[in-house]
Amino acid sequence: MSEPIDYTNATEVANLLSCAAASMRSTSSRVGCTVHLPDTGTLLIAGDLHDHLPNFMRIIGAADLSDPSKHLVLQELIHGPTLVHNCDMSWRMLTRVAKLLLKYPGRVHPLLGNHENSQLTSVGVTKGGGNSVEQFEDGLAMSFGEDWESVASSVDDFLQSMPIAVRTASGIQCTHSLPNAALTKRFDTSLLDREMGEDDRRGPIGSAYLLTWGRQFTDDQVDELRTAWGVKCFVIGHVQIEAGVRRMGEHVMALASDQDSGAVLRVDLAQEPSVDAMFAAAEPIQLLPAWDPSS
Repeated sequence: MSEPIDYTNATEVANLLSCAAASMRSTSSRVGCTVHLPDTGTLLIAGDLHDHLPNFMRIIGAADLSDPSKHLVLQELIHGPTLVHNCDMSWRMLTRVAKLLLKYPGRVHPLLGNHENSQLTSVGVTKGGGNSVEQFEDGLAMSFGEDWESVASSVDDFLQSMPIAVRTASGIQCTHSLPNAALTKRFDTSLLDREMGEDDRRGPIGSAYLLTWGRQFTDDQVDELRTAWGVKCFVIGHVQIEAGVRRMGEHVMALASDQDSGAVLRVDLAQEPSVDAMFAAAEPIQLLPAWDPSS
């Protein structure tokens, strides 16, 4: 899809999202719901974005995707705080990521977050200003009129195709969150290696639901998950963080990228992971150069 897209045309937007969904599903390094990265190159990990366009532009510039050895993890793309006539227009962020996916196939990895899953399952969620799911649909309706449902269907296809985990050969695993410790026994760790079903998405005990909503972890629980998945540490989002980065235990760190104080993490895929080193290496987004789309 190298031709310019008319973003007022429902058919063209729907086709863009569907093509990007097909690209995600056909990624050669994907097994079940997990993308497995190589042992060379660089990975840039962003936390929650929530339609923060200025931060997104800086993140894309820092990712330097023109280099074929570089990968990018994005998460929580939709449901931003800025509304237009009380409508959420974050479908536009999905199209921006869709274009990147098609331009750099197999190297742009949007993770399923709780807001994407809520949109898919039509379960109300809020960013503090009303029902974000309804406001998102209102944004589609305002943008595309009577054709909005065709775009909504392709949005669902795009969200359904998102992986739930990205794993490096060195042992770092990126997921939007981890299950709450009290609910770990209800969580099916095999989710990451198989296709996701509708029951997985549904709360209160669907495994994808649990993996994208948890905020309360213990070191023992994290160790059980590390053993089950054969990984060394986790980089997650979902956690509310004022400084952009936070340690969540010995083997977990969290990133937030949806605020002026947001941060990203750059990982050398050939290096042994250390949460201490990664925490120290997190980069403030405001110090990144803005991306020039014409460059």
